[in-house]
Amino acid sequence: MSEIQIHHSGFVNIIGRPNVGKSTLMNALVGERMSIITSKPQTTRHRIIGILSGDDFQMVFSDTPGIISKPAYKMQEAMNRYATSAFEDADLLLFMTDALEKYTEDDPVVKQVRESVVPKFLIVNKIDVASSAAAQEVIDWWSAQVDFTKIFTISALKKTNTAELQTAIKNHLPEGPEYYPKDQLTDRPERFFVSEIIREKILEQYHQEIPYSSEVAIESFKERQTSRGEPIVEIQALIFVARETQKMILLGKNGSSIKRLGTEARKSIEAWLESKVFLDLHVKVRENWRDDERMLKHFGYES
Repeated sequence: MSEIQIHHSGFVNIIGRPNVGKSTLMNALVGERMSIITSKPQTTRHRIIGILSGDDFQMVFSDTPGIISKPAYKMQEAMNRYATSAFEDADLLLFMTDALEKYTEDDPVVKQVRESVVPKFLIVNKIDVASSAAAQEVIDWWSAQVDFTKIFTISALKKTNTAELQTAIKNHLPEGPEYYPKDQLTDRPERFFVSEIIREKILEQYHQEIPYSSEVAIESFKERQTSRGEPIVEIQALIFVARETQKMILLGKNGSSIKRLGTEARKSIEAWLESKVFLDLHVKVRENWRDDERMLKHFGYES
């Protein structure tokens, strides 16, 4: 009689402030592009799941928005709810910081991490740009606040020590079932990632308030064949902004800016979908959309 293989699985939630590298880490651990990455804070707005499976394990990673200390809009309040929910349903918590980041003992996040009853790892990121002394200072401070199960210093960008982290995560997963089919990489549809890629290009191309005042909605996503029999995906996307002046900046002189945006977004979408893409972008003004509950629901922000 063959021996029954024990299966380990669990929800591994990555939390921390904006711009500490949570999305870069999840992409490195999953081995796929799940979350968009830019140097701007608050790039991640939704809770995004990435799934890594093997014969005897399944890691369900959750990349959450960075915790915003003073949310200014209902959208940011929703982002904070995603981040807070990560404390509630984790089997393993990855608390991420970097060697340059400072907390205070009375910070609510410190209390939440301390009171979490699941195994928790301290992840000190960006060791490729910080001294070992600075990293050790962060480790010493956090070790005095929280009893961590494991501590790792990594560079998520360069994948330094991420393989060792992945092994430790697997070793700390509880016995559990297969939550998703083994070949599934995420719980999000293709439309979501297309909208995120377009938003990534907005973050890269525009500055000041434009990236934070815009949101992307996919109006149409159709797969068909060209007259030559080649597959092509036709995508129509709406970029919402809060003011008419922002629309004019997005469009640029004679539409030059949005044309460049469309070209860069199309290239990345084609690489991600592995298919030719026709991308049609339009801009629409919706004042105060970041405080409009109906619009937020339309954009996928759960109440």
